[in-house]
Amino acid sequence: MAFGRTSLGNHAGSGGRAVGGGGQRPMSDINVTPLVDVMLVLLVIFIITAPLMASSIKLDLPRSDAGQSSDTPRFVSVVVDAKGDVFFNDQPVGVEELSARLQQAATANRDTEVQLRADRSVSYGRVVELMGIANKAGLARIGFVTDAAAPGPVAPR
Repeated sequence: MAFGRTSLGNHAGSGGRAVGGGGQRPMSDINVTPLVDVMLVLLVIFIITAPLMASSIKLDLPRSDAGQSSDTPRFVSVVVDAKGDVFFNDQPVGVEELSARLQQAATANRDTEVQLRADRSVSYGRVVELMGIANKAGLARIGFVTDAAAPGPVAPR
Protein backbone atom coordinates (compact mmCIF):
# COMPACT_ATOMS: atom_id res chain seq x y z
CA MET A 1 0.00 0.00 0.00
CA ALA A 2 1.55 3.28 -1.09
CA PHE A 3 1.02 6.53 0.80
CA GLY A 4 1.10 8.89 -2.15
CA ARG A 5 -1.17 11.81 -2.82
CA THR A 6 -4.60 10.84 -3.90
CA SER A 7 -7.38 12.98 -5.13
CA LEU A 8 -10.40 12.47 -2.94
CA GLY A 9 -13.31 14.66 -3.79
CA ASN A 10 -16.93 14.91 -2.83
CA HIS A 11 -19.33 13.75 -5.46
CA ALA A 12 -22.98 14.50 -5.46
CA GLY A 13 -24.88 11.69 -3.85
CA SER A 14 -21.92 10.34 -1.91
CA GLY A 15 -23.09 11.96 1.34
CA GLY A 16 -19.76 13.56 2.03
CA ARG A 17 -17.87 10.27 1.89
CA ALA A 18 -14.56 10.06 0.17
CA VAL A 19 -14.44 8.14 -3.01
CA GLY A 20 -11.96 5.40 -2.89
CA GLY A 21 -11.74 2.67 -0.24
CA GLY A 22 -15.46 2.88 0.60
CA GLY A 23 -15.03 4.75 3.93
CA GLN A 24 -13.95 7.98 5.47
CA ARG A 25 -10.40 9.18 5.37
CA PRO A 26 -8.54 8.31 8.62
CA MET A 27 -8.34 11.15 11.12
CA SER A 28 -4.77 12.12 11.94
CA ASP A 29 -5.53 14.44 14.92
CA ILE A 30 -5.55 13.23 18.51
CA ASN A 31 -8.17 14.72 20.81
CA VAL A 32 -6.25 15.47 24.03
CA THR A 33 -9.16 17.02 25.94
CA PRO A 34 -10.21 13.73 27.62
CA LEU A 35 -6.59 13.04 28.55
CA VAL A 36 -6.24 16.48 30.14
CA ASP A 37 -9.53 15.99 32.02
CA VAL A 38 -8.40 12.65 33.43
CA MET A 39 -5.00 14.05 34.43
CA LEU A 40 -6.57 17.01 36.25
CA VAL A 41 -8.94 14.72 38.16
CA LEU A 42 -6.02 12.49 39.17
CA LEU A 43 -4.01 15.53 40.24
CA VAL A 44 -6.83 16.80 42.45
CA ILE A 45 -7.27 13.36 44.01
CA PHE A 46 -3.54 13.13 44.69
CA ILE A 47 -3.41 16.61 46.25
CA ILE A 48 -6.29 15.79 48.57
CA THR A 49 -5.18 12.31 49.62
CA ALA A 50 -1.40 12.82 49.96
CA PRO A 51 -1.52 14.68 53.32
CA LEU A 52 -3.98 12.13 54.69
CA MET A 53 -1.77 9.21 53.77
CA ALA A 54 1.28 10.71 55.46
CA SER A 55 -0.26 10.86 58.93
CA SER A 56 -2.89 8.13 58.85
CA ILE A 57 -0.63 5.17 59.67
CA LYS A 58 0.09 4.78 63.37
CA LEU A 59 3.02 2.55 64.28
CA ASP A 60 4.54 1.40 67.53
CA LEU A 61 8.19 1.71 66.51
CA PRO A 62 11.02 0.05 68.43
CA ARG A 63 13.30 2.21 70.58
CA SER A 64 16.91 2.97 69.67
CA ASP A 65 19.84 4.75 71.31
CA ALA A 66 21.07 5.93 67.89
CA GLY A 67 19.67 9.43 68.30
CA GLN A 68 16.58 11.47 67.67
CA SER A 69 14.78 11.42 64.38
CA SER A 70 15.00 14.63 62.39
CA ASP A 71 11.22 14.44 61.80
CA THR A 72 10.48 15.02 65.47
CA PRO A 73 9.11 18.52 65.87
CA ARG A 74 11.16 20.45 68.41
CA PHE A 75 10.16 23.72 69.97
CA VAL A 76 11.04 26.13 72.73
CA SER A 77 8.58 28.37 74.51
CA VAL A 78 9.08 32.11 74.99
CA VAL A 79 6.48 33.86 77.14
CA VAL A 80 5.97 37.56 77.89
CA ASP A 81 3.56 38.28 80.72
CA ALA A 82 1.52 41.44 81.33
CA LYS A 83 4.36 43.00 83.35
CA GLY A 84 6.81 42.51 80.48
CA ASP A 85 8.79 39.73 82.16
CA VAL A 86 10.26 37.15 79.76
CA PHE A 87 10.24 33.40 80.36
CA PHE A 88 12.13 30.73 78.43
CA ASN A 89 10.53 27.28 78.80
CA ASP A 90 8.67 28.59 81.90
CA GLN A 91 11.85 29.88 83.58
CA PRO A 92 12.33 33.65 84.05
CA VAL A 93 15.24 35.03 82.00
CA GLY A 94 16.71 38.35 81.01
CA VAL A 95 17.18 39.45 77.42
CA GLU A 96 20.87 38.43 77.34
CA GLU A 97 20.15 35.01 78.83
CA LEU A 98 17.24 34.54 76.41
CA SER A 99 19.55 35.26 73.49
CA ALA A 100 22.12 32.75 74.78
CA ARG A 101 19.51 30.01 75.28
CA LEU A 102 18.00 30.58 71.86
CA GLN A 103 21.48 30.30 70.31
CA GLN A 104 21.99 27.01 72.16
CA ALA A 105 18.67 25.73 70.80
CA ALA A 106 19.64 26.82 67.27
CA THR A 107 23.00 25.07 67.58
CA ALA A 108 21.28 21.85 68.65
CA ASN A 109 18.68 21.94 65.86
CA ARG A 110 18.20 24.68 63.23
CA ASP A 111 14.57 23.61 62.71
CA THR A 112 13.60 24.36 66.30
CA GLU A 113 10.39 26.38 66.43
CA VAL A 114 9.95 29.28 68.84
CA GLN A 115 6.44 29.25 70.27
CA LEU A 116 5.81 32.84 71.31
CA ARG A 117 3.10 33.59 73.86
CA ALA A 118 2.44 37.19 74.80
CA ASP A 119 -0.19 38.77 76.99
CA ARG A 120 -2.58 40.91 74.96
CA SER A 121 -1.51 43.99 76.93
CA VAL A 122 2.13 43.59 75.80
CA SER A 123 3.12 46.16 73.18
CA TYR A 124 3.73 45.11 69.61
CA GLY A 125 7.25 46.54 69.80
CA ARG A 126 8.16 44.17 72.63
CA VAL A 127 6.93 41.17 70.62
CA VAL A 128 8.92 42.29 67.57
CA GLU A 129 12.01 42.72 69.77
CA LEU A 130 11.73 39.09 70.93
CA MET A 131 11.22 37.94 67.34
CA GLY A 132 14.42 39.77 66.38
CA ILE A 133 16.36 38.07 69.19
CA ALA A 134 15.14 34.66 67.98
CA ASN A 135 16.01 35.50 64.39
CA LYS A 136 19.52 36.69 65.35
CA ALA A 137 20.03 33.43 67.23
CA GLY A 138 19.36 31.55 63.98
CA LEU A 139 15.79 30.43 64.60
CA ALA A 140 13.51 31.44 61.75
CA ARG A 141 10.44 29.37 62.64
CA ILE A 142 8.28 31.41 65.02
CA GLY A 143 4.74 30.43 65.94
CA PHE A 144 2.29 32.64 67.79
CA VAL A 145 0.25 30.79 70.39
CA THR A 146 -3.27 32.04 71.03
CA ASP A 147 -6.35 30.88 72.88
CA ALA A 148 -9.24 29.51 70.90
CA ALA A 149 -11.88 32.15 70.26
CA ALA A 150 -15.14 31.72 72.12
CA PRO A 151 -18.07 30.92 69.85
CA GLY A 152 -20.37 33.81 69.13
CA PRO A 153 -19.94 37.45 68.16
CA VAL A 154 -16.68 39.18 68.99
CA ALA A 155 -17.06 41.97 71.52
CA PRO A 156 -15.66 45.37 70.47
CA ARG A 157 -12.71 46.70 72.43
